[in-house]
Amino acid sequence: MAKTPAQRIKKHGSKAAVPQHHLPPVVNPTTNRTPQKAENNGNLILIAGVVASLFLFWYLHLLTLDQLRQISTGLPMPDSLIGGFDPAYISRLHAVMDDDGRGQLNYVHKTAGTLFPLIFGFTWLLLIGTSVARKALRWALWALPLLFVVVRLWANVAIDGMLASADPDAGQVALASALTVAGWVLLVLCLLAGAAALLLRTRKPKPREA
Repeated sequence: MAKTPAQRIKKHGSKAAVPQHHLPPVVNPTTNRTPQKAENNGNLILIAGVVASLFLFWYLHLLTLDQLRQISTGLPMPDSLIGGFDPAYISRLHAVMDDDGRGQLNYVHKTAGTLFPLIFGFTWLLLIGTSVARKALRWALWALPLLFVVVRLWANVAIDGMLASADPDAGQVALASALTVAGWVLLVLCLLAGAAALLLRTRKPKPREA
């Protein structure tokens, strides 16, 4: 029977050999993760988000919505009207678009029309969060992409509901038009906020090397 350390000391005195217990080595005791590498990883995510946002904007507004003019006798889709629209325009659009055309626009809203604001909003939140140090200013700038996402998704639903109605009332048209204009305005404000964040990012003091 193996003796305990206390029994060994009692029998052999203080010079008794007590077995040494060694803790297992820490898994991966050295790490290569540095603030510089973490910043580089964040930059890669930002670049990927910006590229994806540019592609989705092109695909949504410059390709898909423009192609839908083929089924509306050349009339642009409500999403593309930066200055908004009125009931007379919606009546003309409704008269030349059949159920299939409205279904195609609804599908665009559920796919690229949803992905673009979500990816753009996430990218701008990350850009502002990693560039602006002042908490109050950061939250103020964050409000813009958050509002943009909400307004653009709401506009999709409002436009689909307006076109699905056989006789949309003035209130429906006014709401969809206001949301469309607000979405474009917020997009421009987000771009300006992103430019300001990049300017603050370049002015950040670099950490001193040890």
